Amino acid sequence: MAAEALSTWPGNGSRAPCPVDSAFAQRFLPAVYLTVIPLGLLGNGLGLWHLCTGPRDAARQSLSLLVGNLGLADLLYVSTLPFLVSYYLRGRVWLFGQAWCRLTRSLFHLNLYASIGFLTCISIHRYLGIVHPLRARGRCQGAAASVWLSVAVWAWVLAQIAPDLAFSKTNDAGTSCHDTTGHERLGVYLPYTFAVTVTGFVVPFLIIIGCYCHVVVVLCKNDSVELSLRRRSIGLVILVMVLFSICFLPYHVFRNLNLFFRWQPRGSCTQASKDVYVSYQVTRGLASLNSALNPLLYVITSKDWRSRVRSIRQSARWCLRPPIQQKTSCQETEERNISLCTGEASNEL
Repeated sequence: MAAEALSTWPGNGSRAPCPVDSAFAQRFLPAVYLTVIPLGLLGNGLGLWHLCTGPRDAARQSLSLLVGNLGLADLLYVSTLPFLVSYYLRGRVWLFGQAWCRLTRSLFHLNLYASIGFLTCISIHRYLGIVHPLRARGRCQGAAASVWLSVAVWAWVLAQIAPDLAFSKTNDAGTSCHDTTGHERLGVYLPYTFAVTVTGFVVPFLIIIGCYCHVVVVLCKNDSVELSLRRRSIGLVILVMVLFSICFLPYHVFRNLNLFFRWQPRGSCTQASKDVYVSYQVTRGLASLNSALNPLLYVITSKDWRSRVRSIRQSARWCLRPPIQQKTSCQETEERNISLCTGEASNEL
């Protein structure tokens, strides 16, 4: 199996290479990225279209702004994945320049911490709506509050990832594109990564756990909560916990461990360090899956998603038919849509 000296650790003024298995990442990451690209583009594209064309009431719009910003961050990140697929399939040969390498790697962290930030805001929004509905109504859940909150999240995320742009991502020849930085600046990069882990992941995770614990207690004790709201809230709790346990938590643990092993002096090139490196590559792929799973938020936070999915499916079927069948079935489709909308209105009432 191919091996590449990707990690070197200083010791007594020298640097000793530690060969690690890079062939696994060159197979695993492109497979994950090629899965995320269509799912992320289709899911987030349809989700943003649904938000732009859906109901405009204030309560709906405030949550839609937060979910829409999350979808925008996902689309920005997914647009960079074809370049990373090319990079790994070519055997870690980067052809797009140092500036684009930094931007591509930075957009991954932008998506990561923007996702965590907006998931935290969505969780707080749902917490206030269930635990403190009267206090939050008209103040914390308005559209204006969501706009200012979205601006604050983007500003905070940009402030967190801005220092990462100062670290070199390529080698001297410009043919490699590191996801962290080269070996010469690990002593500075490691404390920066640890600080971002605390502010961008640990603190929001603790806030979310506190909110959801209180939400679950209220839902269990209060039977007066609307059944549809109860189901959406439970679904949101499950989805966010899955995202954190699969996409975010393992990545932050193994990223810091991998950097720590790389920073260790010579003689620390052990099997454990190599296993950590491989595990880190796996968690990088899992972290990118959040762009494919986040569109489920459109389903969970929307009241009318079933009718919109049906209308999209019917429109797609109609477009795929031959022109002659489209003309003959046009009236039939309109009648079916009218009856469907009438049935859904009666169900909502």
